Amino acid sequence: MGFVLLDELSRASADEAAVLLAGADPVELIDAVRSTPDLALVALIERDEILPALTAGIMGRLDDVVEPDALTGITGTARLDLEHRGRLVGHHELRVTDGALGHQVDVPADHPATVVLRTTALRFVRLVSGELNAGLEYLGGTLDIIGDAHLALALGGMFRSARDHGARVDPRALDPVEVAGVLGRVSADHLRSVMASDFRHVVLDEVFRRLPAFVNVRKASGLRLTVGFRITGRPDGEVDRYVVTLADNRATVTSGPAVEALGAEARNATVTCDACDFLRLVTGHIGAVTGVLRGQLKVRGDKTAALRLNSAFDIPTAVA
Repeated sequence: MGFVLLDELSRASADEAAVLLAGADPVELIDAVRSTPDLALVALIERDEILPALTAGIMGRLDDVVEPDALTGITGTARLDLEHRGRLVGHHELRVTDGALGHQVDVPADHPATVVLRTTALRFVRLVSGELNAGLEYLGGTLDIIGDAHLALALGGMFRSARDHGARVDPRALDPVEVAGVLGRVSADHLRSVMASDFRHVVLDEVFRRLPAFVNVRKASGLRLTVGFRITGRPDGEVDRYVVTLADNRATVTSGPAVEALGAEARNATVTCDACDFLRLVTGHIGAVTGVLRGQLKVRGDKTAALRLNSAFDIPTAVA
């Protein structure tokens, strides 16, 4: 039915499209969207009769496609600004009140909201169908988030994943290879903006959480090192602190208040760098030696120890 529906939408009037979308089975519709190439979806979006009906239809059926407990305890308002071919084509509201979802289409451009989300109409459809990760979209500059990033990520996590057997999309689960790919395409200014937002701690915590999985046992053999990281670039002028310990071919990460308990004297070295440079380092876009020589990475203590720690990991790189 889903494929038939999309074919019918390609010829429908605005009123006919509204009726078709209201009566469509949401699961079949999502499956059809996932199986439809971008060019075919763009052809639908570009029909003036279809885009308003399609947007209203999707907004009105969100309750049918989201995970029931996805927004439990969440309250806030999001304004969704949709673009197509560089022009704004609509402003819409999503309201969450202690997990209950509501919506309003065609709100004013200055409609107040806890967070403003701006993306293309095509990517909005792909987000709803669970094909895109809102966290990765934000990091890659294809989703703009202004305001409460935590609310934005909660909304991005209410859809069923197209990849993970129908499990809920987790915008905080950032695949290192995909992160490496998007960082190769974004500007330094955009990355600094992201890493100065509420999303900063999501990215840093995820990077350090996954770090032990990338130890190269052969390269790490015989190494016993403890290196601290001071990540700068926070709007409040403070730094985020992490400590990585390598011993017995395993890495462990300490963060938060526990870092102070370790004591500076236990570290072989401490690396200070901006959050943007740190992300480029751990995704292979700058080398450790180059970063030190350029002053992007400042090392206090044993520089050799810091370089040895870096060399003990297999840095994720983008798939060609």
